[in-house]
Amino acid sequence: MVTDFTTKTKALIDDLKAVCASYGLGNDGNEYKIITQAFLYKFLNDKFAHEVKQLDPKLAQAADWEKVAATYSEKDYAKLLHRLGPDCARLEREHTLTHLYNNQNKEEFHKLFDDTLRAIAVLNSDIFSVKEETGEKVILFDPLSQYINSPAKRDDFCRAIVNKLVPFSFEAIFTQKFDFFATIFEYLIKDYNKDGGGKYAEYYTPHAIAKIMAAILVDGPVQDVTCYDPGAGTGQLLMSLAHAIGEDKCSLYAQDISQKSSSMLRLNLVLNNLVHSIPNIIQGDTIRHPYTGGNWPERFDYIVSNPPFKLDFSDQRDELDSKANKQRFFAGIPNVPNKKKDSMAIYLLFIQHIMHALGPKGKAAIVVPTGFVTAQSGIERKIREQLVERRMLRGVVGMPSNIFATTGTNVSVLFLDKANTQGDIVLMDASKLGTTVKEGKNQKTLLSMEEEDRIIGTFRQHEAVEDFSVVVSYEDIKAKNYSFSAGQYFDVRLEHVELSPEQFTGKMSAHQAKLTDLFSSSKKLESAISEGLAKLGYYGA
Repeated sequence: MVTDFTTKTKALIDDLKAVCASYGLGNDGNEYKIITQAFLYKFLNDKFAHEVKQLDPKLAQAADWEKVAATYSEKDYAKLLHRLGPDCARLEREHTLTHLYNNQNKEEFHKLFDDTLRAIAVLNSDIFSVKEETGEKVILFDPLSQYINSPAKRDDFCRAIVNKLVPFSFEAIFTQKFDFFATIFEYLIKDYNKDGGGKYAEYYTPHAIAKIMAAILVDGPVQDVTCYDPGAGTGQLLMSLAHAIGEDKCSLYAQDISQKSSSMLRLNLVLNNLVHSIPNIIQGDTIRHPYTGGNWPERFDYIVSNPPFKLDFSDQRDELDSKANKQRFFAGIPNVPNKKKDSMAIYLLFIQHIMHALGPKGKAAIVVPTGFVTAQSGIERKIREQLVERRMLRGVVGMPSNIFATTGTNVSVLFLDKANTQGDIVLMDASKLGTTVKEGKNQKTLLSMEEEDRIIGTFRQHEAVEDFSVVVSYEDIKAKNYSFSAGQYFDVRLEHVELSPEQFTGKMSAHQAKLTDLFSSSKKLESAISEGLAKLGYYGA
Protein backbone atom coordinates (compact mmCIF):
# COMPACT_ATOMS: atom_id res chain seq x y z
CA MET A 1 0.00 0.00 0.00
CA VAL A 2 2.75 2.44 0.97
CA THR A 3 4.73 1.70 -2.21
CA ASP A 4 1.65 2.32 -4.38
CA PHE A 5 0.87 5.50 -2.47
CA THR A 6 4.44 6.74 -2.85
CA THR A 7 4.37 6.14 -6.60
CA LYS A 8 1.07 8.00 -7.01
CA THR A 9 2.25 10.89 -4.86
CA LYS A 10 5.45 11.30 -6.86
CA ALA A 11 3.33 11.27 -10.03
CA LEU A 12 1.19 14.07 -8.54
CA ILE A 13 4.32 16.13 -7.83
CA ASP A 14 5.52 15.57 -11.40
CA ASP A 15 2.09 16.65 -12.72
CA LEU A 16 2.27 19.90 -10.74
CA LYS A 17 5.74 20.57 -12.11
CA ALA A 18 4.44 19.92 -15.63
CA VAL A 19 1.68 22.51 -15.10
CA CYS A 20 4.28 25.07 -14.02
CA ALA A 21 6.43 24.26 -17.06
CA SER A 22 3.50 24.63 -19.46
CA TYR A 23 2.81 28.12 -18.09
CA GLY A 24 6.43 29.24 -18.37
CA LEU A 25 7.40 28.67 -14.75
CA GLY A 26 9.65 25.63 -15.12
CA ASN A 27 12.86 26.28 -13.14
CA ASP A 28 11.49 29.72 -12.30
CA GLY A 29 12.48 31.14 -8.93
CA ASN A 30 8.86 30.90 -7.74
CA GLU A 31 8.17 27.38 -8.98
CA TYR A 32 9.03 25.80 -5.64
CA LYS A 33 6.45 28.03 -3.88
CA ILE A 34 3.70 26.94 -6.26
CA ILE A 35 4.56 23.24 -6.07
CA THR A 36 5.04 23.05 -2.31
CA GLN A 37 2.04 25.22 -1.44
CA ALA A 38 -0.33 23.43 -3.84
CA PHE A 39 0.89 20.12 -2.39
CA LEU A 40 0.39 21.43 1.17
CA TYR A 41 -3.16 22.60 0.39
CA LYS A 42 -3.98 19.17 -1.01
CA PHE A 43 -2.52 17.44 2.04
CA LEU A 44 -4.38 19.66 4.54
CA ASN A 45 -7.64 19.26 2.61
CA ASP A 46 -7.44 15.45 2.68
CA LYS A 47 -6.28 15.38 6.32
CA PHE A 48 -9.30 17.52 7.24
CA ALA A 49 -11.66 15.15 5.40
CA HIS A 50 -10.13 12.16 7.19
CA GLU A 51 -10.36 13.76 10.63
CA VAL A 52 -13.96 15.03 10.44
CA LYS A 53 -15.10 11.57 9.32
CA GLN A 54 -13.55 10.14 12.51
CA LEU A 55 -15.59 12.60 14.56
CA ASP A 56 -19.01 12.05 12.98
CA PRO A 57 -20.20 8.58 11.81
CA LYS A 58 -22.73 10.24 9.48
CA LEU A 59 -19.89 11.81 7.52
CA ALA A 60 -17.88 8.58 7.47
CA GLN A 61 -20.82 6.56 6.14
CA ALA A 62 -21.92 9.10 3.52
CA ALA A 63 -21.12 8.54 -0.15
CA ASP A 64 -20.46 12.30 -0.32
CA TRP A 65 -19.50 13.63 3.10
CA GLU A 66 -19.43 17.24 1.92
CA LYS A 67 -23.12 17.13 0.94
CA VAL A 68 -23.96 15.95 4.44
CA ALA A 69 -21.74 18.61 6.01
CA ALA A 70 -23.56 21.24 3.94
CA THR A 71 -26.76 20.44 5.87
CA TYR A 72 -25.17 21.32 9.23
CA SER A 73 -26.14 24.59 10.85
CA GLU A 74 -23.38 27.15 11.31
CA LYS A 75 -23.36 26.35 15.03
CA ASP A 76 -23.06 22.58 14.52
CA TYR A 77 -20.32 22.99 11.94
CA ALA A 78 -18.39 25.29 14.31
CA LYS A 79 -18.68 22.62 17.02
CA LEU A 80 -17.26 20.04 14.59
CA LEU A 81 -14.26 22.26 13.89
CA HIS A 82 -13.74 22.84 17.60
CA ARG A 83 -13.45 19.09 18.20
CA LEU A 84 -10.59 18.68 15.72
CA GLY A 85 -7.13 17.93 17.08
CA PRO A 86 -4.48 20.68 17.10
CA ASP A 87 -2.50 19.09 14.24
CA CYS A 88 -5.40 19.43 11.77
CA ALA A 89 -6.10 22.63 9.85
CA ARG A 90 -9.63 24.02 10.17
CA LEU A 91 -11.46 24.43 6.86
CA GLU A 92 -14.78 26.13 6.29
CA ARG A 93 -17.10 24.38 3.83
CA GLU A 94 -16.18 26.79 1.04
CA HIS A 95 -12.47 26.08 1.56
CA THR A 96 -12.44 22.49 0.33
CA LEU A 97 -10.83 21.32 -2.89
CA THR A 98 -14.20 19.97 -4.02
CA HIS A 99 -15.75 23.42 -3.68
CA LEU A 100 -13.00 24.92 -5.84
CA TYR A 101 -13.37 22.14 -8.41
CA ASN A 102 -17.14 22.68 -8.64
CA ASN A 103 -16.71 26.43 -9.12
CA GLN A 104 -13.76 26.47 -11.50
CA ASN A 105 -15.83 27.84 -14.40
CA LYS A 106 -16.66 31.02 -12.52
CA GLU A 107 -15.35 34.29 -13.89
CA GLU A 108 -12.00 35.31 -12.37
CA PHE A 109 -11.54 31.88 -10.85
CA HIS A 110 -7.97 32.74 -9.91
CA LYS A 111 -9.28 35.23 -7.35
CA LEU A 112 -11.49 32.56 -5.77
CA PHE A 113 -8.51 30.21 -5.70
CA ASP A 114 -6.16 32.75 -4.08
CA ASP A 115 -8.83 34.00 -1.66
CA THR A 116 -9.57 30.43 -0.54
CA LEU A 117 -5.95 29.70 0.28
CA ARG A 118 -5.53 33.01 2.04
CA ALA A 119 -8.67 32.44 4.13
CA ILE A 120 -7.33 29.04 5.23
CA ALA A 121 -4.01 30.65 6.16
CA VAL A 122 -5.66 33.38 8.24
CA LEU A 123 -8.05 30.95 9.96
CA ASN A 124 -5.13 28.73 10.98
CA SER A 125 -2.47 31.39 11.54
CA ASP A 126 -2.01 30.67 15.26
CA ILE A 127 -0.68 27.16 14.73
CA PHE A 128 0.53 27.06 11.11
CA SER A 129 2.45 30.33 10.82
CA VAL A 130 6.24 30.63 10.79
CA LYS A 131 7.57 33.61 12.73
CA GLU A 132 10.25 36.07 11.69
CA GLU A 133 12.80 37.08 14.33
CA THR A 134 10.90 40.38 14.63
CA GLY A 135 7.79 38.46 15.74
CA GLU A 136 5.83 38.96 12.51
CA LYS A 137 4.02 35.91 11.14
CA VAL A 138 4.59 34.31 7.73
CA ILE A 139 1.26 32.64 6.94
CA LEU A 140 0.71 29.37 5.09
CA PHE A 141 -0.04 30.48 1.54
CA ASP A 142 0.91 33.12 -1.01
CA PRO A 143 -1.51 34.22 -3.77
CA LEU A 144 -0.18 31.71 -6.30
CA SER A 145 -1.76 33.23 -9.41
CA GLN A 146 0.44 36.32 -9.01
CA TYR A 147 3.37 34.37 -10.45
CA ILE A 148 1.65 34.22 -13.86
CA ASN A 149 2.52 37.49 -15.58
CA SER A 150 -0.36 37.42 -18.04
CA PRO A 151 -3.72 38.07 -16.27
CA ALA A 152 -5.51 36.30 -19.12
CA LYS A 153 -3.78 33.02 -18.24
CA ARG A 154 -4.32 33.07 -14.48
CA ASP A 155 -7.75 31.40 -14.47
CA ASP A 156 -6.52 28.52 -16.65
CA PHE A 157 -3.41 28.11 -14.54
CA CYS A 158 -5.40 27.81 -11.31
CA ARG A 159 -7.87 25.41 -12.96
CA ALA A 160 -4.97 23.26 -14.10
CA ILE A 161 -3.59 23.10 -10.55
CA VAL A 162 -6.98 22.15 -9.08
CA ASN A 163 -7.61 19.48 -11.71
CA LYS A 164 -4.30 17.81 -10.88
CA LEU A 165 -5.12 17.77 -7.16
CA VAL A 166 -8.62 16.28 -7.32
CA PRO A 167 -8.18 12.70 -8.69
CA PHE A 168 -5.75 11.56 -5.99
CA SER A 169 -6.46 11.31 -2.23
CA PHE A 170 -4.18 11.06 0.80
CA GLU A 171 -7.02 9.84 3.04
CA ALA A 172 -6.27 6.12 2.93
CA ILE A 173 -2.74 6.60 4.24
CA PHE A 174 -3.36 8.66 7.39
CA THR A 175 -3.67 5.55 9.56
CA GLN A 176 -0.06 4.64 8.70
CA LYS A 177 3.14 5.72 10.43
CA PHE A 178 4.45 9.03 9.09
CA ASP A 179 8.11 8.07 8.64
CA PHE A 180 7.67 7.20 4.97
CA PHE A 181 6.75 10.81 4.21
CA ALA A 182 10.48 11.58 4.38
CA THR A 183 10.77 9.97 0.94
CA ILE A 184 7.92 12.11 -0.39
CA PHE A 185 9.40 15.29 1.07
CA GLU A 186 12.83 14.59 -0.37
CA TYR A 187 11.30 13.97 -3.81
CA LEU A 188 9.21 17.11 -3.50
CA ILE A 189 12.18 19.40 -2.81
CA LYS A 190 14.90 17.61 -4.80
CA ASP A 191 15.06 20.34 -7.46
CA TYR A 192 14.92 23.20 -4.96
CA ASN A 193 17.56 22.24 -2.40
CA LYS A 194 20.86 22.43 -4.27
CA ASP A 195 24.05 24.36 -3.61
CA GLY A 196 23.70 26.54 -6.66
CA GLY A 197 23.09 30.27 -6.87
CA GLY A 198 22.49 32.09 -3.69
CA LYS A 199 24.47 33.29 -0.73
CA TYR A 200 22.81 30.89 1.66
CA ALA A 201 23.06 27.51 -0.03
CA GLU A 202 20.96 24.72 1.46
CA TYR A 203 22.40 21.26 1.83
CA TYR A 204 20.19 18.26 2.33
CA THR A 205 21.79 16.17 5.08
CA PRO A 206 22.10 12.51 3.98
CA HIS A 207 19.75 10.08 5.71
CA ALA A 208 22.70 8.02 6.98
CA ILE A 209 24.22 10.94 8.91
CA ALA A 210 20.83 12.03 10.27
CA LYS A 211 20.06 8.48 11.44
CA ILE A 212 23.48 8.02 13.08
CA MET A 213 23.30 11.36 14.87
CA ALA A 214 19.80 10.70 16.23
CA ALA A 215 20.46 7.07 17.22
CA ILE A 216 23.61 7.95 19.18
CA LEU A 217 22.04 10.95 20.91
CA VAL A 218 18.84 9.13 21.92
CA ASP A 219 20.11 6.06 23.76
CA GLY A 220 17.09 5.59 26.02
CA PRO A 221 13.45 6.65 26.52
CA VAL A 222 12.84 10.34 27.28
CA GLN A 223 9.76 12.50 27.78
CA ASP A 224 8.86 16.16 27.20
CA VAL A 225 12.27 17.21 25.88
CA THR A 226 13.27 20.20 23.77
CA CYS A 227 15.14 19.72 20.47
CA TYR A 228 16.85 22.57 18.63
CA ASP A 229 18.63 23.17 15.32
CA PRO A 230 20.17 26.66 14.98
CA GLY A 231 20.50 26.36 11.19
CA ALA A 232 17.71 23.92 10.47
CA GLY A 233 17.42 24.16 6.69
CA THR A 234 14.53 21.91 5.64
CA GLY A 235 14.67 20.00 8.92
CA GLN A 236 16.09 16.58 8.07
CA LEU A 237 18.12 16.36 11.29
CA LEU A 238 15.22 17.46 13.47
CA MET A 239 12.86 14.97 11.82
CA SER A 240 15.23 12.07 12.49
CA LEU A 241 15.69 13.19 16.08
CA ALA A 242 11.93 13.50 16.63
CA HIS A 243 11.30 10.03 15.20
CA ALA A 244 13.96 8.56 17.50
CA ILE A 245 12.43 10.24 20.56
CA GLY A 246 8.75 10.00 19.59
CA GLU A 247 6.84 12.83 17.92
CA ASP A 248 4.56 13.26 20.94
CA LYS A 249 7.44 13.28 23.44
CA CYS A 250 9.36 16.32 22.17
CA SER A 251 9.00 19.92 21.04
CA LEU A 252 11.14 21.12 18.16
CA TYR A 253 12.72 24.57 17.89
CA ALA A 254 14.43 25.84 14.76
CA GLN A 255 15.92 28.99 13.33
CA ASP A 256 17.21 29.55 9.80
CA ILE A 257 18.07 32.65 7.82
CA SER A 258 16.50 31.33 4.60
CA GLN A 259 12.84 32.08 3.81
CA LYS A 260 12.71 29.11 1.48
CA SER A 261 14.11 26.70 4.06
CA SER A 262 11.73 27.91 6.75
CA SER A 263 8.73 27.37 4.47
CA MET A 264 9.90 23.89 3.55
CA LEU A 265 10.61 23.05 7.18
CA ARG A 266 6.99 23.93 7.95
CA LEU A 267 5.83 21.54 5.23
CA ASN A 268 8.16 18.85 6.63
CA LEU A 269 6.63 19.26 10.09
CA VAL A 270 3.11 18.94 8.63
CA LEU A 271 4.03 15.74 6.78
CA ASN A 272 5.71 14.26 9.86
CA ASN A 273 2.90 14.78 12.38
CA LEU A 274 4.79 17.57 14.16
CA VAL A 275 2.39 20.45 13.60
CA HIS A 276 2.57 21.40 17.28
CA SER A 277 6.15 22.62 16.70
CA ILE A 278 5.40 24.96 13.77
CA PRO A 279 5.05 28.03 16.06
CA ASN A 280 8.66 27.36 17.10
CA ILE A 281 10.07 27.91 13.60
CA ILE A 282 11.87 31.24 13.40
CA GLN A 283 13.11 32.77 10.18
CA GLY A 284 16.17 34.82 11.11
CA ASP A 285 19.93 35.02 11.59
CA THR A 286 20.89 32.73 14.48
CA ILE A 287 24.45 34.04 14.78
CA ARG A 288 23.53 37.73 14.89
CA HIS A 289 20.10 37.49 16.52
CA PRO A 290 19.48 34.15 18.28
CA TYR A 291 15.78 34.02 19.03
CA THR A 292 14.81 34.19 22.71
CA GLY A 293 11.20 35.37 22.58
CA GLY A 294 7.87 33.68 23.16
CA ASN A 295 8.01 30.38 25.01
CA TRP A 296 11.53 29.51 23.88
CA PRO A 297 13.64 27.86 26.58
CA GLU A 298 16.97 29.42 27.48
CA ARG A 299 18.74 26.06 27.08
CA PHE A 300 17.90 22.86 25.17
CA ASP A 301 17.97 19.14 25.93
CA TYR A 302 19.06 18.09 22.41
CA ILE A 303 20.75 20.09 19.67
CA VAL A 304 21.55 18.87 16.15
CA SER A 305 23.27 20.90 13.45
CA ASN A 306 24.80 20.68 10.01
CA PRO A 307 25.96 24.31 9.87
CA PRO A 308 27.35 26.06 6.80
CA PHE A 309 31.12 25.56 6.79
CA LYS A 310 32.07 28.67 4.81
CA LEU A 311 30.22 31.96 4.45
CA ASP A 312 31.07 35.62 4.04
CA PHE A 313 29.88 37.38 7.19
CA SER A 314 32.52 40.13 7.05
CA ASP A 315 29.84 42.85 7.13
CA GLN A 316 28.61 41.59 10.49
CA ARG A 317 31.95 40.57 12.01
CA ASP A 318 32.52 43.71 14.07
CA GLU A 319 28.97 43.55 15.36
CA LEU A 320 29.57 39.98 16.56
CA ASP A 321 32.89 40.85 18.19
CA SER A 322 31.28 42.75 21.06
CA LYS A 323 31.11 42.47 24.83
CA ALA A 324 27.59 41.11 24.60
CA ASN A 325 28.88 38.10 22.67
CA LYS A 326 32.05 37.41 24.67
CA GLN A 327 30.48 34.59 26.67
CA ARG A 328 28.78 32.98 23.68
CA PHE A 329 31.77 33.22 21.34
CA PHE A 330 34.39 32.45 23.97
CA ALA A 331 37.00 31.17 21.47
CA GLY A 332 36.76 34.20 19.20
CA ILE A 333 35.37 35.37 15.85
CA PRO A 334 37.11 34.28 12.61
CA ASN A 335 39.12 37.06 10.97
CA VAL A 336 38.27 38.43 7.54
CA PRO A 337 40.73 36.97 5.01
CA ASN A 338 42.50 39.23 2.49
CA LYS A 339 41.07 37.12 -0.34
CA LYS A 340 37.99 34.90 -0.65
CA LYS A 341 35.82 36.34 2.10
CA ASP A 342 33.30 33.59 1.39
CA SER A 343 35.78 31.12 2.92
CA MET A 344 35.17 32.51 6.43
CA ALA A 345 34.65 29.54 8.76
CA ILE A 346 31.22 30.41 10.12
CA TYR A 347 30.71 26.87 11.46
CA LEU A 348 33.05 27.79 14.34
CA LEU A 349 30.47 30.31 15.52
CA PHE A 350 27.73 27.68 15.33
CA ILE A 351 29.74 25.24 17.49
CA GLN A 352 30.26 27.92 20.14
CA HIS A 353 26.59 28.93 19.97
CA ILE A 354 25.54 25.30 20.46
CA MET A 355 27.85 24.86 23.46
CA HIS A 356 26.29 27.99 24.96
CA ALA A 357 22.71 26.80 24.26
CA LEU A 358 23.01 23.29 25.77
CA GLY A 359 21.08 22.58 28.95
CA PRO A 360 22.73 21.16 32.14
CA LYS A 361 22.33 17.59 30.85
CA GLY A 362 22.10 18.53 27.20
CA LYS A 363 23.41 16.47 24.28
CA ALA A 364 24.42 17.67 20.83
CA ALA A 365 25.60 16.31 17.49
CA ILE A 366 27.29 18.65 15.00
CA VAL A 367 28.61 18.01 11.48
CA VAL A 368 32.07 19.59 11.16
CA PRO A 369 34.80 19.59 8.50
CA THR A 370 37.30 16.88 9.45
CA GLY A 371 40.11 19.44 9.59
CA PHE A 372 38.51 20.78 12.78
CA VAL A 373 39.46 17.68 14.80
CA THR A 374 43.23 18.12 14.40
CA ALA A 375 43.86 21.86 13.81
CA GLN A 376 46.78 22.83 16.02
CA SER A 377 46.00 26.51 16.50
CA GLY A 378 43.35 29.17 16.24
CA ILE A 379 39.69 29.05 17.19
CA GLU A 380 39.43 25.33 16.35
CA ARG A 381 42.07 24.45 18.93
CA LYS A 382 40.50 26.71 21.59
CA ILE A 383 37.09 25.09 21.13
CA ARG A 384 38.54 21.58 21.41
CA GLU A 385 40.42 22.55 24.56
CA GLN A 386 37.21 23.81 26.15
CA LEU A 387 35.25 20.71 25.17
CA VAL A 388 37.82 18.70 27.10
CA GLU A 389 38.28 21.12 30.01
CA ARG A 390 34.50 21.40 30.47
CA ARG A 391 34.33 17.60 30.19
CA MET A 392 31.48 17.67 27.69
CA LEU A 393 33.02 15.79 24.76
CA ARG A 394 31.34 12.43 24.20
CA GLY A 395 32.96 11.37 20.94
CA VAL A 396 33.76 11.94 17.27
CA VAL A 397 32.93 9.86 14.19
CA GLY A 398 35.04 10.47 11.07
CA MET A 399 32.76 9.84 8.08
CA PRO A 400 33.70 8.52 4.60
CA SER A 401 34.69 11.06 1.96
CA ASN A 402 31.94 12.25 -0.41
CA ILE A 403 29.18 11.40 2.06
CA PHE A 404 27.72 14.68 0.75
CA ALA A 405 27.43 14.53 -3.03
CA THR A 406 27.33 18.34 -3.26
CA THR A 407 30.63 19.04 -1.54
CA GLY A 408 33.99 17.32 -1.52
CA THR A 409 34.71 18.38 2.06
CA ASN A 410 35.44 15.45 4.38
CA VAL A 411 33.23 15.61 7.44
CA SER A 412 33.12 14.26 10.97
CA VAL A 413 30.32 14.27 13.51
CA LEU A 414 31.09 15.82 16.88
CA PHE A 415 29.05 14.50 19.84
CA LEU A 416 28.69 16.55 23.03
CA ASP A 417 27.19 15.54 26.36
CA LYS A 418 27.24 17.90 29.34
CA ALA A 419 26.58 14.95 31.65
CA ASN A 420 29.64 13.05 30.39
CA THR A 421 31.92 14.42 33.12
CA GLN A 422 33.03 10.97 34.32
CA GLY A 423 32.66 9.09 31.06
CA ASP A 424 35.14 7.96 28.45
CA ILE A 425 35.23 9.31 24.92
CA VAL A 426 34.70 7.28 21.75
CA LEU A 427 36.80 8.27 18.73
CA MET A 428 35.90 6.44 15.52
CA ASP A 429 37.34 6.31 12.01
CA ALA A 430 34.53 5.19 9.69
CA SER A 431 36.24 6.64 6.61
CA LYS A 432 36.84 3.23 5.03
CA LEU A 433 33.15 2.25 5.09
CA GLY A 434 30.62 2.77 2.33
CA THR A 435 30.23 2.23 -1.40
CA THR A 436 30.99 4.95 -3.94
CA VAL A 437 28.31 5.66 -6.56
CA LYS A 438 27.85 8.32 -9.23
CA GLU A 439 25.22 11.00 -8.54
CA GLY A 440 24.96 13.37 -11.48
CA LYS A 441 28.42 14.79 -12.02
CA ASN A 442 29.50 13.99 -8.48
CA GLN A 443 30.76 10.95 -6.60
CA LYS A 444 28.80 10.01 -3.49
CA THR A 445 29.51 7.45 -0.78
CA LEU A 446 26.55 5.44 0.52
CA LEU A 447 26.56 3.54 3.79
CA SER A 448 24.67 0.27 3.97
CA MET A 449 22.20 -0.28 6.80
CA GLU A 450 24.63 -2.78 8.34
CA GLU A 451 27.42 -0.17 8.27
CA GLU A 452 25.17 2.44 9.86
CA ASP A 453 24.24 -0.01 12.61
CA ARG A 454 27.91 -0.90 13.12
CA ILE A 455 28.78 2.76 13.74
CA ILE A 456 25.81 3.22 16.10
CA GLY A 457 26.36 -0.03 18.01
CA THR A 458 30.11 0.45 18.44
CA PHE A 459 29.64 4.01 19.69
CA ARG A 460 26.80 3.16 22.08
CA GLN A 461 28.71 0.22 23.58
CA HIS A 462 31.92 2.24 23.96
CA GLU A 463 33.70 -0.53 22.14
CA ALA A 464 37.34 -0.38 20.98
CA VAL A 465 37.76 -2.08 17.59
CA GLU A 466 41.15 -2.41 15.91
CA ASP A 467 41.68 0.30 13.25
CA PHE A 468 38.07 1.46 13.70
CA SER A 469 37.47 2.89 17.17
CA VAL A 470 39.21 3.72 20.42
CA VAL A 471 37.95 4.58 23.88
CA VAL A 472 40.03 7.28 25.56
CA SER A 473 39.95 9.53 28.62
CA TYR A 474 40.09 13.30 28.84
CA GLU A 475 43.67 12.95 30.07
CA ASP A 476 44.57 10.83 27.00
CA ILE A 477 43.29 13.61 24.73
CA LYS A 478 45.26 16.27 26.61
CA ALA A 479 48.39 14.14 26.20
CA LYS A 480 47.79 14.01 22.43
CA ASN A 481 47.65 17.80 22.16
CA TYR A 482 43.83 17.81 22.20
CA SER A 483 43.55 15.84 18.96
CA PHE A 484 40.13 14.30 18.28
CA SER A 485 41.39 12.09 15.43
CA ALA A 486 40.93 8.37 16.13
CA GLY A 487 43.92 7.44 13.97
CA GLN A 488 46.33 9.18 16.35
CA TYR A 489 45.29 6.80 19.14
CA PHE A 490 45.44 3.51 17.24
CA ASP A 491 48.19 1.15 18.37
CA VAL A 492 51.01 0.56 15.89
CA ARG A 493 51.46 -3.21 15.78
CA LEU A 494 54.63 -4.87 14.48
CA GLU A 495 54.23 -8.54 13.71
CA HIS A 496 57.12 -10.67 15.08
CA VAL A 497 57.58 -14.19 13.70
CA GLU A 498 60.09 -16.54 15.31
CA LEU A 499 62.29 -18.31 12.68
CA SER A 500 65.11 -20.82 13.17
CA PRO A 501 68.39 -20.20 11.27
CA GLU A 502 67.45 -23.00 8.85
CA GLN A 503 63.98 -21.49 8.20
CA PHE A 504 65.51 -18.04 7.63
CA THR A 505 68.10 -19.44 5.17
CA GLY A 506 65.36 -21.35 3.33
CA LYS A 507 63.16 -18.23 2.98
CA MET A 508 66.07 -16.12 1.75
CA SER A 509 67.04 -18.80 -0.81
CA ALA A 510 63.46 -18.90 -2.09
CA HIS A 511 63.34 -15.08 -2.43
CA GLN A 512 66.73 -15.10 -4.24
CA ALA A 513 65.57 -17.79 -6.67
CA LYS A 514 62.39 -15.85 -7.42
CA LEU A 515 64.36 -12.63 -7.97
CA THR A 516 66.77 -14.41 -10.36
CA ASP A 517 63.81 -15.79 -12.29
CA LEU A 518 62.28 -12.31 -12.59
CA PHE A 519 65.58 -10.84 -13.87
CA SER A 520 65.80 -13.63 -16.48
CA SER A 521 62.24 -13.01 -17.64
CA SER A 522 62.96 -9.31 -17.86
CA LYS A 523 65.96 -9.88 -20.16
CA LYS A 524 63.93 -12.17 -22.43
CA LEU A 525 61.16 -9.57 -22.66
CA GLU A 526 63.64 -6.80 -23.41
CA SER A 527 65.19 -8.91 -26.20
CA ALA A 528 61.78 -9.68 -27.73
CA ILE A 529 60.76 -6.02 -27.74
CA SER A 530 64.05 -4.98 -29.37
CA GLU A 531 63.60 -7.66 -32.05
CA GLY A 532 60.08 -6.50 -32.81
CA LEU A 533 61.09 -2.86 -33.12
CA ALA A 534 63.98 -3.82 -35.41
CA LYS A 535 61.57 -5.59 -37.77
CA LEU A 536 59.51 -2.41 -37.90
CA GLY A 537 62.64 -0.36 -38.71
CA TYR A 538 62.51 1.66 -35.49
CA TYR A 539 65.35 0.11 -33.57
CA GLY A 540 68.76 -1.30 -34.50
CA ALA A 541 68.14 -0.80 -38.28
